[in-house]
Amino acid sequence: MTTRIDGALGARRAPAALFAAGAFCVVELDDADIPELQRFFAANPDYFLAVNGQPAADDEAYEELHGALPSGWPHTKKWILGFVDASGALAGMANVVSDLLATGIWHIGLFMVATGLHGSGAARSLHQQLERWVRGQGAQWLRLGVVEGNARAERFWERSGYVEVRRRHGMAMGRRVNTVRVMVKPLTGGSLPEYVAMVERDRPEPGQAESSG
Repeated sequence: MTTRIDGALGARRAPAALFAAGAFCVVELDDADIPELQRFFAANPDYFLAVNGQPAADDEAYEELHGALPSGWPHTKKWILGFVDASGALAGMANVVSDLLATGIWHIGLFMVATGLHGSGAARSLHQQLERWVRGQGAQWLRLGVVEGNARAERFWERSGYVEVRRRHGMAMGRRVNTVRVMVKPLTGGSLPEYVAMVERDRPEPGQAESSG
């Protein structure tokens, strides 16, 4: 299921597309898009149920755009991207942070495609083009966290070339307390020892190998 974007918004967005991915164009969302993003979250609850144990909050879209990163987490910009199909429908979104914790590390905070597109290859195509775009912006690594037990997401990121560097336990998320697998992918040939030397926070716990997962 996708969420319809009105014609005026589609027309306004077309010249401002950041990049294309197959049948989709990828645009930066702003405050004017909050109602459409909120409707998308409501229409596609699987992620929120799997991770938070409850549907998206009523202010979920607003928080995606305006929620601050934790204190002491350096970064250059938080991007909220919309994946728009040829009919002008919002088919997915991504929250991406540039230069998080260290220059050249880009973080995917959230990556969603509409439930109706699962299994179609759309997510893989969108991720591949997102990866190409961030590399063109200077990214050397992609980083993300995936909830242990969210099997579909775990398989997707593993197949996309991400490797676990550590686990963070006891993470309160909505109604659940989760273990989060921190995963990274080199975009320019770096090694995991080089990565963890840059990011102390992601260094493996004692007894946990850097290449686990």
